[in-house]
Amino acid sequence: MFFKDSFYDIIKVDNNHMKANSLTTSSKLIVQVFWDFLYFPLWWYSVGWARFGNFLRGFVLWQEASLGFSVWLKNLFRPMYGQRDFTGRLISFFIRLTQIIFRGFMLLVVTVIALVLFFCWALLPVGIVYGIIYQLI
Repeated sequence: MFFKDSFYDIIKVDNNHMKANSLTTSSKLIVQVFWDFLYFPLWWYSVGWARFGNFLRGFVLWQEASLGFSVWLKNLFRPMYGQRDFTGRLISFFIRLTQIIFRGFMLLVVTVIALVLFFCWALLPVGIVYGIIYQLI
């Protein structure tokens, strides 16, 4: 019976203290939820939008590094594989130019998608509120 007695001593709780603590905690919770509800639009259009913009900027820069667009652009006039004759330089130029056009187009697509997402961030809460109101009517 030693285990049973010590177990009940551990979980013994004062009911009056529990009720007062519960009331304080629930009132704080209600105030916090109300404050978060009021603060949300301010956060969404300031800090949240800036963070999302920084994320998208980092994503576009990561895609640029992944595509190697700046490397291809920087080495446009350098011969490939050490071929320094006229034919080697000409082929290298057109191959790199083709790569730059293709990779530039891909980077442009990623950038346009990021910009569209950036501006959709502003419209998302408006669309959600419109959808809720539309469903209620």
